[in-house]
Amino acid sequence: MIIHILQMLRRIVLIVVCYGFAAMNNQPVSAQTVDVSAKIVIRGRSRTLKKTLAVPDAVVWLSPLQPLKSKPRPHAPFRLVQKNKQFTPHLLVVPAGSSVEFPNEDPFFHNVFSLFNGKRFDLGLYESGASRSVKFDQEGVSYIFCNIHPGMGAVVLVLNTPFYTVSGSNGEVVIHDVPQGVYRLHVWSERARVKSMNIPREVQISASTASLGEIDMELTASPEADHKNKFGEDYKNSQATY
Repeated sequence: MIIHILQMLRRIVLIVVCYGFAAMNNQPVSAQTVDVSAKIVIRGRSRTLKKTLAVPDAVVWLSPLQPLKSKPRPHAPFRLVQKNKQFTPHLLVVPAGSSVEFPNEDPFFHNVFSLFNGKRFDLGLYESGASRSVKFDQEGVSYIFCNIHPGMGAVVLVLNTPFYTVSGSNGEVVIHDVPQGVYRLHVWSERARVKSMNIPREVQISASTASLGEIDMELTASPEADHKNKFGEDYKNSQATY
């Protein structure tokens, strides 16, 4: 009887050890990452535009269609500074849920507002040295203006993915450290739109498909042109000096 029990225990130990080795050999490994590249262009196919132009300040991002194994890294605080009657930077890309500070570094009042669906808000008048903040909690595009100075304009683009970048003056983009997998490709520009009807589209990112090639766009008017004030009316003083 004792011998039989010992034999059973030995079998159990062997089974546990075998399963342990099997589990060790099948442990999930961290996903390999690649640098994804593309070039954003406007092709010269008309009388007014005869050569191919690079598109600067275009935002390209990849939305994962599978769960990520790692959490996005923490980011620094975001600021849109008002100085010399302009916003700096003009384009700000932030993760959803981020707060953006709007400090007033001019020696006069500003009134920051946005009436676009990305985030609708009105910070009211506030003086030099003061700052107010807005939490951008959902993905979308917000055009930012000042209710006093019609020449002031900026864009806040809110994304639900950490995999994005902005094109340089040559139209080229590189999104670093993208885990291999399936994503939805998006492209946005303030002054251009994608010509192809298949963007957004699904893309398979791997070591052999890390280049997205050239993405064609066409010129469009910016929503900043001839924008209204926060009441939906024309600015009464289009040459504000204060």
